[in-house]
Amino acid sequence: MLDKSIILVGYSGHAYVVAETVLDNDYKIVGYSDKEEASFNPFDLVYLGFENEIDFIGWSKEIPFVLAIGDNVLRHRIAKLIEERGKVLQTIIHKTAHISKNATISDGTFINKNVSVNSLAKVGKNVILNTGCIIEHECVLQDAVHIGPGAVLAGNVNIGERSFVGANAVVKQGITIGHDVVIGAGSVIITNIPDGKKVVGNPGRII
Repeated sequence: MLDKSIILVGYSGHAYVVAETVLDNDYKIVGYSDKEEASFNPFDLVYLGFENEIDFIGWSKEIPFVLAIGDNVLRHRIAKLIEERGKVLQTIIHKTAHISKNATISDGTFINKNVSVNSLAKVGKNVILNTGCIIEHECVLQDAVHIGPGAVLAGNVNIGERSFVGANAVVKQGITIGHDVVIGAGSVIITNIPDGKKVVGNPGRII
């Protein structure tokens, strides 16, 4: 039988969603890494220490890591640390997600319940596609992007590294969103957004 053991990286908030999906997919969570041992441990996981420490026990284990960190900048940084150690970042796709056979999904990405990724979409490394979001044809999501629950990216949308699209936001087809952009929940984006901007409203406006 294939060994499906993993180490969870992070253990709060978003990590609970990831842990549940990992277990639904019949993986075994050997333990978790974080700055300190969690006082709230809903999945009764073993604390393995902090991945920033040289003697972190996870470095000695020949099993993949699963990113469970919601913050894009922190997730991107820790992913690079894990890759530098020569470790595998496991992609997790919930059983209810629909992924086109012509889409590309990269390492370390988490795809939650009822997500749709359609034809010729390209999803970068360490991306979060949260519950029920829709990634339409030919969209390109660069590394460490986070798409919130129920958000919709129409065709040919391009999103830069570490950008966040909030819950139920809609991005019009053909739009380009830069790096490190934050789009508020429920926003409707009909124009291109430069790097580093925060956008809210319908139509979206930079604040």
